[in-house]
Amino acid sequence: MLQNIKAVIFDMDGVLIDSETICDRIWYRLADEMGLPDIDKAIVENRGCNEQMMAEKLSRRYGKDFDCPKFFKTFSVYFHEVEFSEGIPLLPEVKETLDYLKEKGYHLGLSSSTRRTTVKRQLTACGIFDYFECGTFGDEVIHSKPDPEIYLKTAEKLGVKPENCVGIEDSPNGVRSVHSAGFYTIMVPDKIEPDEEIKKLCYKIGKPISILREIL
Repeated sequence: MLQNIKAVIFDMDGVLIDSETICDRIWYRLADEMGLPDIDKAIVENRGCNEQMMAEKLSRRYGKDFDCPKFFKTFSVYFHEVEFSEGIPLLPEVKETLDYLKEKGYHLGLSSSTRRTTVKRQLTACGIFDYFECGTFGDEVIHSKPDPEIYLKTAEKLGVKPENCVGIEDSPNGVRSVHSAGFYTIMVPDKIEPDEEIKKLCYKIGKPISILREIL
């Protein structure tokens, strides 16, 4: 059991909600429509990134003339079609785990590369937005994950020192961000399994998210 932990700070996509499955469907759809090769590699390298970093990565992969605005606009349209017609489900045991952490008195925060308005809409629809005291989002930071900025800002808002925080992530970039912030790093893998580098950065790796009950 971890001692002296006061706050648990979560990524959203692939940790709390199963949005990554929807995103993957749209990546493949756009790859077909726009003729994009090596889409599996593009998906992996863009997980956990905000729009600015994604634009840089897409331009490096597909050339400086790649139409990023068209890509992002179309992606958003397709994602909203799925979100509003099918909904975005919670991942297994999320609500039960949040209930447990609340009962134990931990401060709960969010550090998601997704925009604030989107996070609020999606987590409200899932019934869990009000569990979190505060958050920092992709449109509120200068440096995207793997930079630690997004986690350090949330810890500061909660008034908790980094060494007293746990960060929950599913992607390599997210894990690097949490570890660089000086948090205890817990990985709940979703679409990407950890390699040896990532394993060394984590205090614990496992799923579903209810593993937190074993640690906290």
